[in-house]
Amino acid sequence: QVQLVESGGGSVQPGGSLRLSCLASESIFNTYAMGWYRQAPGKQRELVAAVTNGGSTNYPDSVKGRFTISRDNAKNTVYLQMNSLKPEDTAVYYCNAKWALWEYWGQGTQVTVSS
Repeated sequence: QVQLVESGGGSVQPGGSLRLSCLASESIFNTYAMGWYRQAPGKQRELVAAVTNGGSTNYPDSVKGRFTISRDNAKNTVYLQMNSLKPEDTAVYYCNAKWALWEYWGQGTQVTVSS
């Protein structure tokens, strides 16, 4: 059972930056695709960034150019650097690991963008 623990959420003013971290309980990045999702109140969970085990990244247009996903295999950690944050980025952010029939989620970390 892979465990994912997110950290780094918080409150920030519009235009600010935050970096989220997701620590995996074991070395999985050579196998699993990793992603960050978010869910705002009353909305469906949506993908905001993904990286394959080969290192290819994917972002929706809503965050492209502002968010960057990266990983440190030695630390079993994947990051989400979020710049130029907007109020509409406010949500609970979840880390995700996926491979074949296996999928794991973290507990989520709150990000609030408000003046």
